[in-house]
Amino acid sequence: MAILLQEAQEWYRDLMDNKSDPRVNDFFLLSSPLPTLAMCIFYAYFSKSLGPRLMAKRKPMELRSVLVIYNAIQTIFSAWIFYEYLMSGWWGHYSFKCQPVDYSTKGLAMRMVNICWWYYISKFTEFFDTLFFILRKKNEHVSTLHVIHHGCMPFSVWMGLKFAPGGHSTFFALLNSFVHIVMYFYYMIAAMGPKYQKYIWWKKYLTTFQMVQFVAIFTHQFQLLFRDCDYPKGFMVWIGLHGVMFLFLFSDFYKAKYLNAARRRRQAVKANGHANGLHSNGHSKHLGEGDTLVANGSNTGACMPVMEDEYVKSNGHANAAYKEGFFKEGVLSKNDAIFNPDSSSSSLHQRKVK
Repeated sequence: MAILLQEAQEWYRDLMDNKSDPRVNDFFLLSSPLPTLAMCIFYAYFSKSLGPRLMAKRKPMELRSVLVIYNAIQTIFSAWIFYEYLMSGWWGHYSFKCQPVDYSTKGLAMRMVNICWWYYISKFTEFFDTLFFILRKKNEHVSTLHVIHHGCMPFSVWMGLKFAPGGHSTFFALLNSFVHIVMYFYYMIAAMGPKYQKYIWWKKYLTTFQMVQFVAIFTHQFQLLFRDCDYPKGFMVWIGLHGVMFLFLFSDFYKAKYLNAARRRRQAVKANGHANGLHSNGHSKHLGEGDTLVANGSNTGACMPVMEDEYVKSNGHANAAYKEGFFKEGVLSKNDAIFNPDSSSSSLHQRKVK
């Protein structure tokens, strides 16, 4: 046993000292994988256990202004990261077919290293998505998909940054940053209230947008299986498998939320007498058009729905139904917003390569 431990320690030291990129040794959180791994584990524990328990006897927090500001910052941050990835190589310097890592200390090479570090940091700022869910007591949105999506990304990005900060696999970060621009912009507008919903009519396409992202990622990565390229094959496979995994997870979410929406709607209407009453009064048409029933939908996918109860609380017809118990918290998610199945929002980020 002692020999095995000694060999493991020697392998680890050789990996960290000789196989990693020396340019990132002094970057914050890059000297060891343990802090990143610990934060990812604590994130999962807090999301599924500690956080809900701490809020169990507390009232949900009203965070509309905070959410608008947070999502605006994340939109700008994502836009800057996307721009820096373009300027560091992907706008005319990198090849989409095969791009080795430039391990030099030249201008563009170091610019790429720096933006890879900022992209790594952005995976931690996205933890706030989950924190806001919990503070608002929307624990049904902290799904397994959500926790997997956010929880594994920091460590995955750490490994790429530590050993190969640049080159072929940064296409994944470039594309993911662009998706997050769209995603966080949507959540910013959604958090501003029902009167702004007409400007985000495209919300139902967000999950499709994310799934297209994952297809593009694993297609781009796995092309190296069929051509010679001086890029670490391990990272290519690792990132490609992330794309495949998230595609399957998001596909399940898409099927549950959209493809089966009509079937669930019929079942819910049949099972709930209030639904027929509302239909006969004509309120269902009102709730299903224009402002939409909810400000951000009943998304329980990868990322962050914002203020899904606001319309219910501000609209007279909806409020009457709310008092009857038809739109109580959790019912919209289970019944897929019976009168407005398209009110479910999605993200890369519920909102997911997040």
